[in-house]
Amino acid sequence: MTDTLFTSIFESTSTGTAVTSGSFFTCLIAALVIGAFMALVYKYRSRGSQSFVITLALLPAAVAMVIMLVNGDFGTGVAVAGAFGLVRFRSVPGTAKEIGAIFTAMGAGLACGVGYIGYAAAFAVIVSAAMLLYQFVGFGTNRNDDLHKKLSITIPENLDYTGMFDDLFEKYTRSHKLVTVKTTNMGSLFKLTYEIELASAEQEKQFIDELRCRNGNLEINVTQKETVSNEL
Repeated sequence: MTDTLFTSIFESTSTGTAVTSGSFFTCLIAALVIGAFMALVYKYRSRGSQSFVITLALLPAAVAMVIMLVNGDFGTGVAVAGAFGLVRFRSVPGTAKEIGAIFTAMGAGLACGVGYIGYAAAFAVIVSAAMLLYQFVGFGTNRNDDLHKKLSITIPENLDYTGMFDDLFEKYTRSHKLVTVKTTNMGSLFKLTYEIELASAEQEKQFIDELRCRNGNLEINVTQKETVSNEL
């Protein structure tokens, strides 16, 4: 039973493999089902757009179709590669997770395209389960991510900001770095932007209160440090 499940459904001939209408539709439907399953798993704990989720669901079927058309023919393979080379992707660069989901869907589509539906299904289930497990246990995350902040402080133009807040940074942060200095309000104010790592989340309000005493109660803005969406 196991050997039958994990063998190709295509019939082998002296010139390659024969793709019948029955095996073609079987592979295509299997690729669509597997693609829908992988798209739902990706969507479960990710904020993907509808267009990306639909594309992810259809990608295994598209790859399987290409592989079945090539079917060992070198000339057809070159022609298909050339056709795909003409496609120009106009979307923004994806995240590492999106790229991984695309390659996983392509892998399942390749397996369906050569008739190994059992391997494709097993691959999709195992990889999807691993992805959910990694997300559940927080694999690869930094426990101190919530302590990394972006701090913006507005000060009057007559104050020298060099070293002005160093004692407070030493008291309330583990690290700090001045990344931006710009003038505002017709040059009457300076806006300083720091990247900081708080020593303790419970002391954030006390830290802001002491900063307010230094900058004359002008605007102070503390936000979560941004991550680049297209960074791998």
